Amino acid sequence: MTTSRNSEPRPPELRHLRYFVAVARELHFGRAAERLHMSQPPLSMQIQALERSLGVQLLVRTQRQVSLTRAGEAFFRESVQILARLEAAGRLAQRVSRGEVGELAVGFVSMADYNILPPLLREFRQRAPEVRLTLHESTTDRQLEALVQGQLDVGFVLPPVQDGRLAYRPAHREPLLAALPARHPLAKRRGPVPMARLADQPFILFPRELATGLYDHIVGLCRTAGFSPRVEQEAVQMQTILSLVSADMGVALIPASLVHLGRTGVTYKPLRETSPVTEIGIAWRRDDALATLQLFLATARRFVPEGGEIPP
Repeated sequence: MTTSRNSEPRPPELRHLRYFVAVARELHFGRAAERLHMSQPPLSMQIQALERSLGVQLLVRTQRQVSLTRAGEAFFRESVQILARLEAAGRLAQRVSRGEVGELAVGFVSMADYNILPPLLREFRQRAPEVRLTLHESTTDRQLEALVQGQLDVGFVLPPVQDGRLAYRPAHREPLLAALPARHPLAKRRGPVPMARLADQPFILFPRELATGLYDHIVGLCRTAGFSPRVEQEAVQMQTILSLVSADMGVALIPASLVHLGRTGVTYKPLRETSPVTEIGIAWRRDDALATLQLFLATARRFVPEGGEIPP
């Protein structure tokens, strides 16, 4: 069977490839039909239609056996590869739709690196090892701007998040501790430190515009204890704040997880006041349907504190 000079062979249909590969593997129409869950006569007709569309004889048929022509052998090899690539493409599409393949840009404040971020990233990498994570350490205000502009997909930020274009849910809560210079008299005191004992101390804080909620929370604790903090030094990063405390420049209130920094020259004391806590949350664009983001949020729900559920 050959193609005339005036006619072009038609591309085979995928179902014809599947039929042909089954026959080529079995070299028996009856067994191939059983594998395909169809009867033999329609299968034979479909193979003949394939040969006509190609203008090439693929099989040699006798009463006793079926064999491949040279053209049939070449067509079989290519057909197997095409079907394998098609199956792989289908599996890839399914994994992409589940968020298991792709990219995700994650922003985070430095505090998150000492509590929720490492275990969450570890679990997400186990669930989606082929997602390319890009991490960006940044302040809350810059993260919120980057989220709105589409430069980040998700951010670990300090509340509040007041932009209606962004969704926010708490992701981690922990107590505040007093960070004191190691030679400070209060550092040698046993038990929790009353907030009122810090009234005459120089405070080290970060600029309010970088984390309004946490700043106001700390100032509010001081005012509840009867004083306004005397802020003598400001620093953007918590690590820098602890360095200044170590240098005997003042005292600070910090999230408990920062104890893991192991800064020498700093003593950490719990506060006597009932469970003052700080919060880190997750922010993302409300209308973002990115599959990798949805999988990340689903993973994050395991780490969310009670009462801070991340919606599906």
